[in-house]
Amino acid sequence: MGSVGVNWQLKAILPVGLVLLAGLFVFTLATVSLRDPERHAVLIVAGTGAVAICAVVIIALAYVIQRPMVELQEKIGLVSAGNLDVAVSFSNRNDEIGDLGRNFNHMMQQLRESREEIERLHRTQMSRAEHLATLGELAAGLAHEIRNPLAGIAGVIEIIGRDLPSTSPARAVVKDVRLEIAQINRILTDLLETARPHPPQVCLTNLNTTVEHAVMLARQQVLSKPIKIELQMAPDLPEVEHDSDQIHQVLLNLLLNAVQAMEVTGGTVRVEIGSRDDCASVMVSDTGRGIPPQLLSSIFRPFFTTKGNGTGLGLSLARRIVEEHHGRIEVSSVVGKGSKFEVLLPFQMPAAQAVAS
Repeated sequence: MGSVGVNWQLKAILPVGLVLLAGLFVFTLATVSLRDPERHAVLIVAGTGAVAICAVVIIALAYVIQRPMVELQEKIGLVSAGNLDVAVSFSNRNDEIGDLGRNFNHMMQQLRESREEIERLHRTQMSRAEHLATLGELAAGLAHEIRNPLAGIAGVIEIIGRDLPSTSPARAVVKDVRLEIAQINRILTDLLETARPHPPQVCLTNLNTTVEHAVMLARQQVLSKPIKIELQMAPDLPEVEHDSDQIHQVLLNLLLNAVQAMEVTGGTVRVEIGSRDDCASVMVSDTGRGIPPQLLSSIFRPFFTTKGNGTGLGLSLARRIVEEHHGRIEVSSVVGKGSKFEVLLPFQMPAAQAVAS
């Protein structure tokens, strides 16, 4: 069971009380001494004792209060210089000064932990940057080493396809080969887009128009499927500085992912335009199969995919584009109920990146 703390304000008024008592004592002795001059020596001794007591109390008060304040000021100076490995020594006191010391030490511990977390995130970002740089070198090599032979293979397949009789069962194989060639081309294209990013060419335009164009293209993909794409625009939304081509690419990627998540069961994709946190918001939600919680943290990693025919680069590229717009993508998902992706874009880009419309 903890002991009861003593309020330091009580300590502060203690000298005043002692001075008053000493004055009362001296006054009493003085009154007596007027009738008995022989007690002058006693009066002098008593007065000196009272002054000595007050001096001792004031010194003790300075030791109890002033020294912790001086120490705290010194430690704050060290913190201002960048040293977070500091702590005050009076935190074990059982009064309000001790409470101040404990709060200060706890705050410093939190700051140290926050700095360590920031340094860890910085190392992660540097590792990611190195990974993307390596990816760029790989992509450049792949473009030359794969695409040229692939074009030759595609040409040969076209010739073989034309020469085959219409009843030949090999025509189905030729069709599969064409699809595989197209898949390889998509992988190479996405890889080059990821590895060789182009800075956004932003201008002040209507975000509703950009979103509407992406929705129109996505609707063409679901004409023969039991999937509905709904769009709720925001006519009063201020114009947003963005690269309409790049944001169109981001939204189309999210829409096609949503469609693929519902190809078997069907369902509804809902696109809502609005604003949140001083940003323009585009929400893309579906009623598909959802994403398991353990995979949510990995879906933006390059080459990570849950689809058999996916490149695993679409969401990685989408996040990079949005981050270059100084925005962010947020995602939530419930298995069996669907997923929500929200793209948040600032209404205005930094002046250095903005292009006059």
